[in-house]
Amino acid sequence: MIIIGEKLNSTVKSVRPAMENYDSEAILDLAKKQCEAGAAYLDVNTGMFLEEEPDRLEWLINIIQEEIDTPFSIDSPNPKAILKGLKANKNGKPIINSITNENERFNSIMPLAVEYKTGIIALCMDDSGMPETVDDRLSVAESLIEKLTKEGIDFEDIYIDPMVRPVGTGSHYGVVAIETIRKVKLEFPEVHIACGLSNISFGLPARKIMNQVFLIAAMAAGMDGAILDPLDKKLMTYLYAGEALLGRDDFCMEYLTKFREGELEI
Repeated sequence: MIIIGEKLNSTVKSVRPAMENYDSEAILDLAKKQCEAGAAYLDVNTGMFLEEEPDRLEWLINIIQEEIDTPFSIDSPNPKAILKGLKANKNGKPIINSITNENERFNSIMPLAVEYKTGIIALCMDDSGMPETVDDRLSVAESLIEKLTKEGIDFEDIYIDPMVRPVGTGSHYGVVAIETIRKVKLEFPEVHIACGLSNISFGLPARKIMNQVFLIAAMAAGMDGAILDPLDKKLMTYLYAGEALLGRDDFCMEYLTKFREGELEI
């Protein structure tokens, strides 16, 4: 499972003050904890600072990579911020989070992915909005994959986001996300999934329970990557168990290792 740590995000109320006050100690502590918990990428987002977003994103990346070499998921729809983040990046191959099939957004971000040879998260969304049905989302995914590969992006550098919407706002949204994952992976097995996991529970009580159960359902459908909270120990416990049950952990070696290290919450 490709784990993208979600915590370094300016929309997170508990994290925003650290970014606002340039609190490098707090930022580094959170980055280290996510890496130690299993994050393969660190999602970095300073979008709440609007006009200051590019400069604050540059600062955030520079502070983290002074001590940590985990690659970044550069999270912004703003090409100026993305470019500044890419220029600052020294931590290997990053992911751009994200592109859509909206013409303006695609055409402004695509050249950056090509020039800097990045991975890219592609959202199942186009100029008509966010599709409601599985087939329509699959159609957008197919179009995105065709266009991205035509531009020279390798299949394994594409991460399709099925656009997880809160199940509390539509009882069909869980099924739509899961079936979109299933169909994308059946048609394009080399392409990854990068699901914004916690979107499923927005507005509901006991969100962690919903996130944990959705994780297993999405993994069973073929999800192999997620933007999630690696500091949620119960969630990570289910992730390791799910990997073993789905045949992605030979002889349960990772599961056993995590148990011996005390990383599983029983």
